Amino acid sequence: MDKKFVPLLFAGDINVCSVARAFHEQYGIVSSAYGKYPTGPCMDSKIIDYKANEKADEQDTFLRLVTDFAEAHKDETVLLIGCGDSYVQLASRNKDNFPENVIAPYIDVDLMNDLIHKEKFYAMCEKAGVDYPTTYVHKKEMGLYVEAPFEGPYIVKPSNGIEYWRHPYPTQKKVYKEDTWQDVQCVLGDIYGSGYEDSVIIQNFIPGDDTYMRVLTNYSDKHGKVKMMCLGHVLLEEHTPHGLGNHAVIITEHNEELQRQFKTLLENIGYTGFSNFDIKYDQRDGKFKVFEINTRQGRSNYYVTGAGANIAKLLVDDYILDRPLEFKAVENEHMFTVVPKKVAFTYIRPEEYQKKMRQLYAEGKVSNPLIYKPDRSLIRRLRVFKNMHRHHAAFKKYYK
Repeated sequence: MDKKFVPLLFAGDINVCSVARAFHEQYGIVSSAYGKYPTGPCMDSKIIDYKANEKADEQDTFLRLVTDFAEAHKDETVLLIGCGDSYVQLASRNKDNFPENVIAPYIDVDLMNDLIHKEKFYAMCEKAGVDYPTTYVHKKEMGLYVEAPFEGPYIVKPSNGIEYWRHPYPTQKKVYKEDTWQDVQCVLGDIYGSGYEDSVIIQNFIPGDDTYMRVLTNYSDKHGKVKMMCLGHVLLEEHTPHGLGNHAVIITEHNEELQRQFKTLLENIGYTGFSNFDIKYDQRDGKFKVFEINTRQGRSNYYVTGAGANIAKLLVDDYILDRPLEFKAVENEHMFTVVPKKVAFTYIRPEEYQKKMRQLYAEGKVSNPLIYKPDRSLIRRLRVFKNMHRHHAAFKKYYK
């Protein structure tokens, strides 16, 4: 390739490993990455030059890290990719402050803030005709003793996830599921008591286990046209308090009508870059209902690359090589997993899904983003083994 570029990734989780693997698979290059802690799946990797900085997600430090890196690679184009919401927001906010050789493929920060704020996002869905769960928005000034807006069970989650995690407290969870309105009021007290000031989303719980979930990943080119869509059928999620909802097993599938709705939504608002939607099928009315948008590739993005739509190639073709992209809706069957095979077959119970899983294992159409032959040093193998092994105890303790 004549045009020289280097990926600069921010965060330190499986998302970073997946993006770095995509770049290495496609171009044989090592990505650079900054995260907050000298631990996690990015450590001791041969395909990631990972450095820890506890203030990496703070404005001044983030801008300095990007600027210094760009200066050290002034003869190359720096492709800046956030792998967590706070980093994506920082990349968007600072687009005009970066050196000329830095490309940050993100929407403007005002649109981003509206999209990641669930209350405002649902208003956009309403306008576009995209279904979402029955929702009540609670604001702190309303107090705790308001009447229940509908019958339970209830899902409780913050409108502003970035701000929420800046106010930790002992019982903090990513999402709460509560059976009674009294329990919801207790959760609201904990959330607001932590110092969180924004609104809280309370939704009617959609019945069904993890297998009713879907994940949709899209890429919109720099002109605002959707060029790639990949729908995943989630078969298993993590159930730990901080990891609740993280995808553990996904099989790709195709649903033209569903994908068309989200393509329209994205193009109507002029979206660019990666987007990722969490969706659940509601068997009560036969509709797919969206929970939220991630204004980036999702944590489980390797399910897309594994199915044949390498996410690094999309970015490079669009922003580095300036090649026009053809629309592609991924239809290849592939299974993504981050848990041991025994865990998957123990907790994914319907026989029809186990049959499909056995088929994909037999055909070699299964991938784990952490298990990659060029990145299998002894210390790396031990780290991955430890990461995989913890799932046995975690599912036994938290899965209900």
